[in-house]
Amino acid sequence: MEYTIRIKKDKKSGWLTGQCEQIPEAISQGKDLEELMFMMEDAIKLVLTSVPRHSDIVETTAYDICKQLGIPKPKIN
Repeated sequence: MEYTIRIKKDKKSGWLTGQCEQIPEAISQGKDLEELMFMMEDAIKLVLTSVPRHSDIVETTAYDICKQLGIPKPKIN
């Protein structure tokens, strides 16, 4: 599958940052375009294989995540 990556260049450092339009959670950076695209491929794979959809997270897992982040438990209907 092909993905669209929005790329921004930091004026001070010259580093590039990228974010996938189809998978906004996939974000990375690189010193040049070649490194950024390599890192983006890795970021996309990581998001697709390790992050469950919100509807797939069971109640106890959601509570554990909130506890680790130090935020209130969600109200589940």
